[in-house]
Amino acid sequence: MTSTPAPAPTGRLEQRGEGHVLLLTRAFRAPVEDVWAAVTEPDRLARWIGTFTGDPAAGRVMFQMTAEEGATPEEMEIRECTPPHTLKVTAHAGDDHWLLDLELTENNGITTLTFSQPGIDPAAAENIGPGWEYYLDRLVAAESGGDPSTIDFERDYYPAMLEYYQKQL
Repeated sequence: MTSTPAPAPTGRLEQRGEGHVLLLTRAFRAPVEDVWAAVTEPDRLARWIGTFTGDPAAGRVMFQMTAEEGATPEEMEIRECTPPHTLKVTAHAGDDHWLLDLELTENNGITTLTFSQPGIDPAAAENIGPGWEYYLDRLVAAESGGDPSTIDFERDYYPAMLEYYQKQL
């Protein structure tokens, strides 16, 4: 029996103005509308990260992580939603908030998802980067017919990617 090699980290930290942005990309052999559905429809989201309740048209929903045991619902404020290309939300967790942005582009049947987290503390990237690598790889698995539950955070993402993200500083 052969083991699958651990995924290589792909994220990068960029300085933009006074702040930093964490950027990760993934490519899909699918139309942009299909990838959009995977990141916006509750049933599709549930396959890889979580689901939401509420009406997105109201500008806020409650998001519940399903891939993490014991996660509590968090408010997501929808800052921009331009289907099927742009989704920008602010995740509110207690007193903390994270800006999370998704941009989708399609070229010759390949849709590229660019995930960014503007305003990230560079020192936090070593913990946050591996987490987004994990979730985006779960999305790729869900959308390519794989099983997201076979992706192992503790074995392949953290602390395995810690050193890579420390070097991004």
